[in-house]
Amino acid sequence: MNNTSHDYDAILIGAGPAGSCASAILAEYGHRVLVLEREKFPRYHIGESLIPFTFGPLERIGMIPKMKASHFVKKYSVTFVQPEGRRSQPFYFFTRYDRETVAQSWQVLRSEFDQMLLDNAREKGAEVREQTTVNRLLMEGERVIGVEATDRTTGRAYEVRAPIVVDCTGKEAFTSNKRGWRLRDPYLNKIAVWTYYKDSKRGEGIDEGDTTVAYVPDKGWFWHIPQHDGMTSVGIVAEGKYLTRDGVKDPKEIFHREVEENLWIKDRLSVGQSTGEYFITSEYSRHSRYCAAPGLVLAGDALAFLDPVFSSGVMLALEGGQLVGEAIHEGLVAGDLSPARFTEYGATVRQGVENMRKLVYAFYDPNFSFREVIKAHPDAAGQLTDCLSGDVNKDFTQLWDWIREFVPLPDDLPYGEPAPEGDALATA
Repeated sequence: MNNTSHDYDAILIGAGPAGSCASAILAEYGHRVLVLEREKFPRYHIGESLIPFTFGPLERIGMIPKMKASHFVKKYSVTFVQPEGRRSQPFYFFTRYDRETVAQSWQVLRSEFDQMLLDNAREKGAEVREQTTVNRLLMEGERVIGVEATDRTTGRAYEVRAPIVVDCTGKEAFTSNKRGWRLRDPYLNKIAVWTYYKDSKRGEGIDEGDTTVAYVPDKGWFWHIPQHDGMTSVGIVAEGKYLTRDGVKDPKEIFHREVEENLWIKDRLSVGQSTGEYFITSEYSRHSRYCAAPGLVLAGDALAFLDPVFSSGVMLALEGGQLVGEAIHEGLVAGDLSPARFTEYGATVRQGVENMRKLVYAFYDPNFSFREVIKAHPDAAGQLTDCLSGDVNKDFTQLWDWIREFVPLPDDLPYGEPAPEGDALATA
């Protein structure tokens, strides 16, 4: 590390799941941590379904007792529904895992969940400044040494310095956009339209909180996520040319037209009331070419984000936040925060992303069927459950070989390593 005077040991840009998890870990170790967040929490965010392997990072930062005491709906399974309404047997997590750990997860309201995560980081000692915009990275040669930020409530601009800056800016992808590292997935570029319903139909008992993936033609799909207080998150994801066919661009019109394409979804929404607000977004899947540069590391959605069909986003963000928090702590103790220190971190994150990415690619292939793969290879059921549950850092070679008997799968993208010397000179 250099001789620059530091105001903090680490500066994190963004207070979503990755930023809150990493800052909680660093603060718990006694490091001076500053979190800069553009919005005022609680704030709205999509992505409400937690898959089972969020348990590990949540447990690491002391969140499990808070989650168990919350009013979030418990989630025990995921179910798939054909357009004509035929419903698969639920993939119950407890058939594979210990009921006291990852066998159950939650359907959350992200405004509340993210507030809980951020409050947890504060309780552990992290300093949080909300309504703060990061304008630019401060550079000393090729090394990031801090940030220039603006307090949006006062308009005051100031600089803060630290030996490491962590980009946790989510979809905004502050660093990879500035440096030209942000890359779209070669295929996974969809549009989503969604809304919320009050008191629509849902399952009973253990099935009340299951996530349902309901197919529509051309490999589009609905998500159906029951939440607390009688609310349900419902959205459609598909190719833009499919959703905007015949020149239709109004999200409400798109949504209600597509409801007619799946009988199960139509039945679920035949009672209850829409909140009346409809959302639309595009370009779900994206990747940063690099994970780190001198004085800088990326985490969570700022590093990579996949199509949400299997609800992997929050788990990958929390896991990435945990990994990067531990890696930074070790680097601070060792006096070494060089980009090379984050090589293993980047490789671990990319392994998880690539494993889940293969399953997402298979899902969108019209020749793929969970049922047919399991029929041909019964042992695939357990491995599919593992991947769907978020146990993504393991060797799935056998599973991919079985699936390749039905559909092609993509090669791993050559991303996730620290930037080579010279790339850090790009505009920041």
